[in-house]
Amino acid sequence: MSIFGTILSTIFGHAGAAPPAATPATTTPATPPAGQTPAPVATPAPSAPVDVAAILTDLAAKAPQKLNWQQSIVDLMKLLGLDNSLAARKQLAEELHYTGDTNDSASMNVWLHRQVMQKLAENGGKVPDDLK
Repeated sequence: MSIFGTILSTIFGHAGAAPPAATPATTTPATPPAGQTPAPVATPAPSAPVDVAAILTDLAAKAPQKLNWQQSIVDLMKLLGLDNSLAARKQLAEELHYTGDTNDSASMNVWLHRQVMQKLAENGGKVPDDLK
């Protein structure tokens, strides 16, 4: 899986903690257990936007150290339990088609953070405008 794919699945996986899978709200169980109706399955709809900021804020509150995920791609990756090394960030830059100099890590990091937030929004994430 790509690094961005891992970021996406990690964040969106936290959003769907209640349902085992993101499936359409249809009658998944043909026979509900012991008098229960299948209505609770309809709670999370796959097309509903995932509140990225809320999920990341919740993860940050549980983190043992203060992480500035709102501005730092390094901290964002660390918060998600991913490799945040320069090599990993260069790989992410390649995945997202960064055309700048990957040896200028400061510029690349700013670009990466912005791109990751935009891509999360494009994939159904609700991302505040100031993070895009």
